Amino acid sequence: MSDGVRERALAETRPGATATSVEPLGRGNRKRTEVVRFEAADPVVVQCSSTPGAARTEAALLAAIGERTTVPVPRPIGGGTVDGTGWFVTPLIDGRDLHEAFVDLDPAARGEVSEAFGRFLAEIHEAFRFDGCGRLAVEGGAESNAALGGDSPLVVREPVDATTWLRRFGERHADRLPAEFDDLRGALAEALREPIEGDAAPRLFPWDFRPGNALVADGAVTAVIDWEAPLSAPAGVSVAKAEHLVVDWYAPAAETETLRRSFRKGYESVAPLPPVGRAHRVAAVTSAVVDSAGVVTNPRYPPVDRDAAVAFHRRALRNALDGSVE
Repeated sequence: MSDGVRERALAETRPGATATSVEPLGRGNRKRTEVVRFEAADPVVVQCSSTPGAARTEAALLAAIGERTTVPVPRPIGGGTVDGTGWFVTPLIDGRDLHEAFVDLDPAARGEVSEAFGRFLAEIHEAFRFDGCGRLAVEGGAESNAALGGDSPLVVREPVDATTWLRRFGERHADRLPAEFDDLRGALAEALREPIEGDAAPRLFPWDFRPGNALVADGAVTAVIDWEAPLSAPAGVSVAKAEHLVVDWYAPAAETETLRRSFRKGYESVAPLPPVGRAHRVAAVTSAVVDSAGVVTNPRYPPVDRDAAVAFHRRALRNALDGSVE
């Protein structure tokens, strides 16, 4: 990020403090993130985006989650816009990257983490309900200065109904699949055209809600981070994707059933588990196959190579099409 943006952010959130180090972090697909440490002040994380609205929306969502739920998130302490760049600052929270730490935890601790993710997702669904599906933004547009208040209204831009959104979301990600998945395209398209059964009321969909965006200390989740580009979607999609990224992504087949029960136990401690139909699961799993650059994602830790990753995703897609889970 530019020196001007960083200087403004620090002047407003750590006035008079002398910075001793600036460490860039590779977090977020659409923003830049730095950890700044000081001689005599607590360290902070500065995040900025060339799309100010995106920074305002993420900051507003973090503030609202902190006020409405028990989900541990870094709550913003300042935010604004400098020369067309949006920024916000949060405290630096201690903890080890759960992407690396998850496989090192003992089985009981992995179960507790999975249960926590289920509970967090249910709290989010209960706290954030919308009238339509689509991308979220802070009401008030580019000139809004309300980004840091938890009551800043988050609205759905260009809302559509749940069935339309689910089909479009799944088809968009299916279109990005590489050639190794060509034989599955017809079945995926058919599944995505199926009607949604049960409760399709839109809820907050944190589409990248996974251990790789969380910190852990002493076996407990200390923070869930990186809430950029939030969506409103049927709750079943969130459940299907979170289960996939928390359970199937890391654990060997022998352990997934236990972890899945833990995840669902956590969710049901807050709210009834929503229906997760075939279309929900197909859309969710398809959206995890390639990253924003079109590169096949690598499950497990340490991450597997591309061939093994393709095999993992093909198996997960076939399970979704069959209406089963690993």
